[in-house]
Amino acid sequence: METKIFNKDQLDEAAKLLSQGQLVAFPTETVYGLGALATREDSVKKVYAAKGRPSDNPLIVTVADEEMMRPYAKEVPERAEKLIKRFWPGPLTILLFVKEGTLPEAVTGGLKTVAFRCPDDQLTHDLIAKLGKPIVGPSANTSTKPSPTTAQHVYHDLKGKIAGIVDGGETEVGLESTIVDLSVEPAVVLRPGKITPEEISEVLGEDVRANTGKVGDKDVPKAPGMKYRHYAPAAQVYVVDDPASFKELPLDASCGVMALGSLLAGLELPQGNKFDLGRDLADADHNLFGGLRYFDDMDQIKTIYVQGFSEGEASLAYMNRLNKAAGGHHV
Repeated sequence: METKIFNKDQLDEAAKLLSQGQLVAFPTETVYGLGALATREDSVKKVYAAKGRPSDNPLIVTVADEEMMRPYAKEVPERAEKLIKRFWPGPLTILLFVKEGTLPEAVTGGLKTVAFRCPDDQLTHDLIAKLGKPIVGPSANTSTKPSPTTAQHVYHDLKGKIAGIVDGGETEVGLESTIVDLSVEPAVVLRPGKITPEEISEVLGEDVRANTGKVGDKDVPKAPGMKYRHYAPAAQVYVVDDPASFKELPLDASCGVMALGSLLAGLELPQGNKFDLGRDLADADHNLFGGLRYFDDMDQIKTIYVQGFSEGEASLAYMNRLNKAAGGHHV
């Protein structure tokens, strides 16, 4: 299969492929998503095949606006209305009860809930609006690998497996959206992202916390990223909790280091073995997946040391992704 790259003037062609049941990757402000018609089970199953994704891992339904979401939600409670008004379009995914019979089991994983997202990206908004129907939108990468933040990352992983990619340039945020579960009270953040539990709490007027439980081997996760290994390159990743520890590491040509530029400057290591995460945590959020992919393409790299952050809720999303990539390994 030829994988075509579409620009902003070729959205009609991309929408046509989606309407025919094909897969088309699309940009968002967080990471690139892999689009398929959410109402067609045969299309959705192609997503699992292309990504090599476990079929009990539910998918996010991506919509152009709230009105497109309503036919698929059993109800839209006041709590959801408040969050939509404050954060949509944007990097917040809302888990609601699904209206029975509206979406295939391949989307919901057989659960009574489904997650909805309205991304803050004009290209994707226009694409879905042209299609007139919602699409699923898991990250457009091979399952378990770092999520894609450029069209080139998508092409690297899925060339020949999907029909097309809408190129919207590099994503702004770099980490997937926050997922908040509104099927329970109080609400729970199932996956941290740019929007923090504290921000959601302020809007809802209730104590919203991040989920800390683990999903059992036989359980179906409520949302993506809760059960399976994610974001990991081939090399072993280690989280370095104390920046001072970098100078004590046994660094050699087989090691890669990802850290803020100010820290990298003091390390005696070839420049090609360093990846600059930027000036601060916000930069590190944006660059984390790019750095993991940078070293994943280098066969000689066997170990990757990555700077950790302990900045409260602000670093929840970064540390969530990094800990998954490292499999919990810290130094």
